[in-house]
Amino acid sequence: MTSPPDSVTNSDASYPVTPVNKVKRVHERGRYDKATVHAILDAALVCHIAYVIDGRPFCTPTGFWREGEHLYWHGSSASRMIRSQKEGVDVCLTVTHFDSLVMARSGFHHSVNYRAVMAFGKAHVIDDPEVKLKLMDRFIDRIYPGRSKLIRQPNKQEFKATTMIGMEIETASAKIRDKHVADEEEDYAGVPAWSALYPITQVLGEPSECERQIPGLTRPDGMSDFEPGTRFDELMSRSYRRTFGDNT
Repeated sequence: MTSPPDSVTNSDASYPVTPVNKVKRVHERGRYDKATVHAILDAALVCHIAYVIDGRPFCTPTGFWREGEHLYWHGSSASRMIRSQKEGVDVCLTVTHFDSLVMARSGFHHSVNYRAVMAFGKAHVIDDPEVKLKLMDRFIDRIYPGRSKLIRQPNKQEFKATTMIGMEIETASAKIRDKHVADEEEDYAGVPAWSALYPITQVLGEPSECERQIPGLTRPDGMSDFEPGTRFDELMSRSYRRTFGDNT
C-alpha cells in the first residue's frame, strides 16, 4: 500500500447507496454525505472492526483515524485480527457516539440520541517500513498534535510487535438520532409517566502527572486544547484538524 494521502482528491460529495450501506430501519435518519460521515469518524478515537475468520464472526475494538478516504488502525502483530488481515479481508468498521438517554411513556419509544457510522472496505497490512513508521507517528499526532516530535521513536522490538492496517472506504453511511421524547399522541396526556432527556457527555478530567516526571517540564503547546471539562468528541475533532487540516 502506498503512503497515506495528503488531501482528498475524490470530488464526490456522498458515498454511493448500495444494499450494503443503505439505512433501512428509520431510513430518514440515514446520511450518506461525506461531510457528515467524516465528522463522526474524526470525533472518535475507538472503533469496532467486524470481520470473519473461517466462517466465525469477530468484532475487535481498537484505536483508529482517517486520512482522506482511508482509515488506519494498529494492533499487535500476534493478534488474530492482524493475522486475518495480512492478505486482505473485507471488514466493517463502526463508530458510535452516545449523546443522550430518552425516557418516553412506553417501552417501545424509549431511545437514545446517537451519531453512528458504518464504513466498508478491504483491510490490508502496511508492509513498507517507512510508511509504517510514518503512520505510527501520525496516529500519535492525531490524538496529541505534534507529540511524535517530542518522544523517542519505537525501538526494533516495538516496531516489530506493532502492525499497521489500512482500508480505503468503499462505501459508508451515517445514522443520527437527535431529538427529544417522541411518544404516541394519545400517550402525552393519557400516560402519567415522567419523561425526559438526559444528555450524556464524555469530558476530560484533571491530569495526573507521572510521579517520575523530569522537573521543569510543562504541558506542550500542541496540547493547549486539553483542558479539564472539555468534551472528548470536540477535542478529537480539533486535534484532527490541527494535525491534518481541513482538506482531508
